[in-house]
Amino acid sequence: MNAYKVFTVNPGSTSTKIALFEGEKKLYSANVSHDAEVLAQYKSLGEQLTYRKETIENLLKENQVDLEGLDACVGRGGGLLAMDGGTYEIDELVLEHSIRAANGVIHPACLGPSIAHEFAETYGAKAYVVNPPDVDELQDLARLTGIKGVYRGVHLHALNLKETAIRHAETMGKKYEECNFVVCHIGGGISVSAHRKGKMVDGFDIVGGEGPMAPTRCGSIAVADLLKYCADKDIKTVKQLCTRNGGFVNHLGISDAIELTKRAENGDRYAEMLWNTMIYQIEKCIGSMATVLHGKVDGILLGGGMVYNEGLVAQIKDTCEWIAPVSAYPGEFEMEAMASGAARVLDGKETVKKYTGVCNFQGFDFEK
Repeated sequence: MNAYKVFTVNPGSTSTKIALFEGEKKLYSANVSHDAEVLAQYKSLGEQLTYRKETIENLLKENQVDLEGLDACVGRGGGLLAMDGGTYEIDELVLEHSIRAANGVIHPACLGPSIAHEFAETYGAKAYVVNPPDVDELQDLARLTGIKGVYRGVHLHALNLKETAIRHAETMGKKYEECNFVVCHIGGGISVSAHRKGKMVDGFDIVGGEGPMAPTRCGSIAVADLLKYCADKDIKTVKQLCTRNGGFVNHLGISDAIELTKRAENGDRYAEMLWNTMIYQIEKCIGSMATVLHGKVDGILLGGGMVYNEGLVAQIKDTCEWIAPVSAYPGEFEMEAMASGAARVLDGKETVKKYTGVCNFQGFDFEK
């Protein structure tokens, strides 16, 4: 693969992660801080664009980081409608859908395509998004639910999940498209997914409340129990349990897994039960994804920040390694994944895709 120069942008709530790559070498990376008080002055995400871009430019200038000769800029692709995985060119439709959060999920990642597009315009580079958050490659059997007209979709850490799978396949001397994996991202949010021959054919909708409990997410709960809980609460408050105020936060008021495990080690039985329950639920989800793959699993792959915890990895190995070898990839590869996706397209190893602006699942013909 050629040593393409790629600039990656991943906006967060009060900061934006940036990185500059030349081939696989990371030349520069930073977490660009944005003044929370300044951000609060803007009424919409779109209004933050100029301020965020100027903050990034100022930091690059201060650190004498030269973007001349860029081949591509890649932005985190929030706000887009469900699509197959891959690398997509940033065009007018991507810009329009992302900035207005066409999928209804308003998150700073929606600014990723616009920031990347502006840098690409300045330096004459290509502009892409790679495996956006709304990648949805579910097989048909994973769609239908017990309520007519209500279908399953997924919101997962698609970028990191797929990059972890691609990297592991390479260690096996194979292509991602030749392997079956159960891939987990275990961090502030937890994704567990089944990958069959290059497609993420099933997984849990972690924004919708599926899957294991996580530091800030409630995970799957029986509908009847949730309705009872909702009786004297407003919908917005309850919905926040899915992404912000559930899990460790709801139980003990903390989201830091390191603090939780320290409490457990110091004899806090509540903290110990929470930690072990989360791992237990991850293991159950891994088992369910293994059945999706009919037991033909080439590996169980663990990525994300909590995978630095050796005890967590050991517990999952002890419970799940009879299914397939368990491999740990601590941390995240989001910036590397974005750069790699662009490089694969530039190198001709992958075909760039065009965003249609239409959800890739429109219901079943037999229901119409």
